[in-house]
Amino acid sequence: MARTTPARNPQAPKQASATKEPGKAKEPVATKEPGKRTARTAPDGAPGPAPRRRTVRLRILAALVAGAAAVGGVVAYRTVAADTGERPVTVDEASRLALSRLNLFQASPVTLALTAAEGGGVTVQVEGVVDYRVRRGVGRYRVTGADGPLDHGLVVWDAGGLGLAPEPAGVDGPAWEQAERVPRQGWSPRSYTADPLDAGLQLVVQLGADRPDNPLLLAQSGARRLGGERLDGRDYDRFAGPRAQGAAPDGERSPLTYWVDGDGGLRRVTMRMPGLGTPTTVEFSGQDGGAKLPEAPWLTG
Repeated sequence: MARTTPARNPQAPKQASATKEPGKAKEPVATKEPGKRTARTAPDGAPGPAPRRRTVRLRILAALVAGAAAVGGVVAYRTVAADTGERPVTVDEASRLALSRLNLFQASPVTLALTAAEGGGVTVQVEGVVDYRVRRGVGRYRVTGADGPLDHGLVVWDAGGLGLAPEPAGVDGPAWEQAERVPRQGWSPRSYTADPLDAGLQLVVQLGADRPDNPLLLAQSGARRLGGERLDGRDYDRFAGPRAQGAAPDGERSPLTYWVDGDGGLRRVTMRMPGLGTPTTVEFSGQDGGAKLPEAPWLTG
């Protein structure tokens, strides 16, 4: 089938809240820099590079932020006496947040689960894998409503759009293996719309980057620590991302929230959508080194 839910906007969405940030402190945007190292999986399955190299990078980034703060008076605090709730990020926190996209890139391909509320009691779930070296993802989607299952199939997506296809009969295994069995003419391609699923898939493909963000600009652009949370035996800080230009008035939070561990490993991202009480959620659960993503059949067929 051609899509899972009716398109509310036939044009590709301009999700400023998910894709554009001020200056160089950008929330997920597709960047083009050379990064080719593959990182190991963290103890709980979250992606990230080896601890010693991670620590070195964190110290370097923290030193850069601290030096700039001393010269320019940047609001990025070195220490906080107690966890008193929402506040500006510290130097260490800005450094870890800045590393999170690079760590995700280096761990590629990584497994993910996306949940998007479409409104009216309809929810779309995607379980699959994304490879940030080629900026492409593949997964199996399920659509459910108030009365039960509505649709299911395969989805492949990249920065430009997505393709949907039925799951091939008699083929077991992960979504990327099933996608290899679908002929080019079997895919129904389309550009992105403003639907929550489409916005979530766009966000996923933009989250990894082959170099760290600038921690100084992250702090300047409104990144905030919202609190802490323990997931599967590991501690994470919750951060509101830097505010996108035009996406959130001064003093308001970014619509994106990140769960980042002590090594800069990204575990979860949520995105608030206008008019919906339930945010779109992306969970990362570790590296899948054997995954091979298919080519973009909707562009080559």
